[in-house]
Amino acid sequence: MANIKDIAKMTGVSVTTVSRVINNHPYVRAEKKEAVQRAMEQTGYQQNLNAVHLSKGKTFLIGVAVPFSNHPYFGLLVEGIASEAVKNNYKLVLFQTNYKKKREIEALEMLQHKQIDALIICSRICEWSIIEEFIACAPIVVCEDARGRQVSSTFIDHYKSFSLALEYLYKKGYKKIGYCIGRQTGTNSRQREMAYRDFLLNINETFRPDYVFNNCLNFEDGEQVVEQLKRMSNPPDALLVSSDQVAAGILTCCREQHISIPHDLAIMGFDNQPISKIMNITTIDVPLVEVGRKLFLQAIDENGNFHEEISVKLIERQTI
Repeated sequence: MANIKDIAKMTGVSVTTVSRVINNHPYVRAEKKEAVQRAMEQTGYQQNLNAVHLSKGKTFLIGVAVPFSNHPYFGLLVEGIASEAVKNNYKLVLFQTNYKKKREIEALEMLQHKQIDALIICSRICEWSIIEEFIACAPIVVCEDARGRQVSSTFIDHYKSFSLALEYLYKKGYKKIGYCIGRQTGTNSRQREMAYRDFLLNINETFRPDYVFNNCLNFEDGEQVVEQLKRMSNPPDALLVSSDQVAAGILTCCREQHISIPHDLAIMGFDNQPISKIMNITTIDVPLVEVGRKLFLQAIDENGNFHEEISVKLIERQTI
């Protein structure tokens, strides 16, 4: 395959002139430009993008680490990231971690080896001590409250959003409130638990471990929650569910088992995903596509680390 030197030799111009034609430099005489373009067509010349990126010190690739690629929550985040990547002529490298440290570290090592220009971690599994080993390599952006850390972040204050939802339920007359969570570890999960415990303290209610339902990630997990509720002698009368998908699963199972919503059980979801609108689930609106867009812009920003909190709002529907 012809290279830039071959094209220069064929057309009798300098390598610099060929380079200028390839890069659309304005100061090239028309006849030379036409000769170079004709030679490129005849030889099937293809620009070596790796060499171009190396010369510019960029790959124009952004890594995106998600635990699950098929979950609607992360799908909406990636949608926002991808739409902004297209606008800025970047491509994405997707890492599905399944919440395995090894896989997240592989993404960080690609950052270290300059195979990607930045890494967006949509839900972190590694400890900060591991993340901090790679901070000097290239920008790292996280989707959690990372104020005080040497990374950029776009985040929801889950303490405030959970408190907002709990206060709403309480004002609606619900006292026995439980909640469903995807995983117990992670900054967001700890913020939610803190908000829940502080709420119970403020209303003089005792914390009940059986009112906390863990490992609730997908629609199908809603059935397991309902089965647990049926076995309880004193079940909660309201559930705050950290995923609309799980809330939809709970609602569907309750209808099948003739559990009246919201008379027997009130349900509040999170994220305001399309399924919550279809099924009329009261929820907290989190603009995930906008969050994804801002995560990408932080990843390519060269002006240092910064943090942005995204506001949420309560959407009232029929499950409370």
